[in-house]
Amino acid sequence: MFSRTVKPAARQARIPDEGLSPSSRDDLETHLSIIVPVFNEEENIEVLHEKISDCMSSAEYDWELLVVDDGSTDATYERLAGIRARDSHLRVVRLRRNFGKSAAYSAGFDHARGGIVVTMDGDLQDDPAEIPLLLSEIAKGHDLVVGWKHEGKGPIGKSLPSRLFNIAVRFSTGITLHDFNCPFKAYRREVLDEIDIHGSLYRYIPVLAHAQGFKLTEVPISNHPRIHGRSKYGASRYMRGMLDLLTVTFITRFAHRPLHLWGGSGIAVGMIGFFILLFFAGAHVLHGAGWLPDNTWNIHDRPALSLGILLMLIGTQFFSIGLLGELFISSGGRRRRDPEYRIRTILED
Repeated sequence: MFSRTVKPAARQARIPDEGLSPSSRDDLETHLSIIVPVFNEEENIEVLHEKISDCMSSAEYDWELLVVDDGSTDATYERLAGIRARDSHLRVVRLRRNFGKSAAYSAGFDHARGGIVVTMDGDLQDDPAEIPLLLSEIAKGHDLVVGWKHEGKGPIGKSLPSRLFNIAVRFSTGITLHDFNCPFKAYRREVLDEIDIHGSLYRYIPVLAHAQGFKLTEVPISNHPRIHGRSKYGASRYMRGMLDLLTVTFITRFAHRPLHLWGGSGIAVGMIGFFILLFFAGAHVLHGAGWLPDNTWNIHDRPALSLGILLMLIGTQFFSIGLLGELFISSGGRRRRDPEYRIRTILED
């Protein structure tokens, strides 16, 4: 469900519309949304708006720039309000506090009007001039296009953990993308309607989309160094990312069939306990018959008897959890969760 990497092509001066399927053209003519979550980016937001406006100046369809202010404590919101006063393309969703990037993405997805959505960071490391490159792949029939920052990752202290993280995700999911964590992506609207991100699962949007059967590809993009502001990422980011990898692996493989996980684990644990009990019960019989005269084979003197009983009880509990999960799903337990964000202000028409 994913295609090979697209080689860099010459940047186009306008959003491509030649070769678009009728549905793709209708999506673009209805609306294109560019979502940018920001947190304390007062020094970058004016330049980012100017770059996006220059890129979209020749667009022949409606578009919007939707900035989600994730509880900034500097002058980011005031500068956004000033831009909004002179540019109706900008819409601003201001959250009450810093809820995190997944919540900011969710707020953007919930309020975007576009049939096609582009996401990017607000630190100017993503180049808005490359938006047409992503949209050209949407025009070819892909549902999700992921940017691949193939060079310029920075010092080894930053690039090496990123490489190891992506290797781990590729190994765990079987999806051969190079840069799962790149924020620069383009989506068809139906992708966002099908997936549910929470916690820090925004890193795994390609994995969640692939699990739903959507068609993925990636394109190499440039990666500019941050000039203003401070990076919001630290070493703990990768630890959280690995924990979230366990979460997304469970969601994509077992969310609709929990008995395959818990039932299989329960059977395995229970069988170990059963064979422990069987072994020592047999040894006890042989001890009583005189075949094993040593008193250590008396079952009442074997602590492993308690271990066998415990493992069988645990196996039964695991299996029961799997059955309850199946019952929950079959009775309509799957539903979208309440949003993790709360809105303070929306600036729009």
